[in-house]
Amino acid sequence: MKKFFLAAMIAAFGVANAQNDAFSGKDDLKLNIGANFQNGGTGIMTSLDYGLGESFSIGAQAGYLLGIDEVYGEKSRTEHRFDAKVRASAHLGDVIGLPENFDIYPGLNLGLKNFGAHAGARYFFKKGFGVFAEMQVPLAKYNTDSDNYRLLNNQFAFLAGVSFDL
Repeated sequence: MKKFFLAAMIAAFGVANAQNDAFSGKDDLKLNIGANFQNGGTGIMTSLDYGLGESFSIGAQAGYLLGIDEVYGEKSRTEHRFDAKVRASAHLGDVIGLPENFDIYPGLNLGLKNFGAHAGARYFFKKGFGVFAEMQVPLAKYNTDSDNYRLLNNQFAFLAGVSFDL
């Protein structure tokens, strides 16, 4: 099923205008703004990726969970809702022959709450504007007693939103 879904996405995106780079390599700068969906909270997030090479970028990410007053009976504080990360990504669109306006990128991130991994996709409709979707998962948590509010920004998360070419 996964292979079918990927093949359908590639075919659908392949007929689009492929003149808009989802990742163009060295000195490329992409800004993502979107929503963060996770168990116990939904919030806003932003990330910035800077291309260091043909298929490699580094960047930063910040997010804040909204509408959380209490988590499992404990009062939530700002430091429970906020998270910041540095990240590194490998951009595989060119490597596996995807259209220029579509990119797949796995990577690693180091944040205030954990060391983790991410995998995402970015699609540009026209020059400078596109959409992205990304999954993040912690690989090593700094606090191994993760329960109640400590789970916020320290568990599987799905991110989605818009992407801009700066």
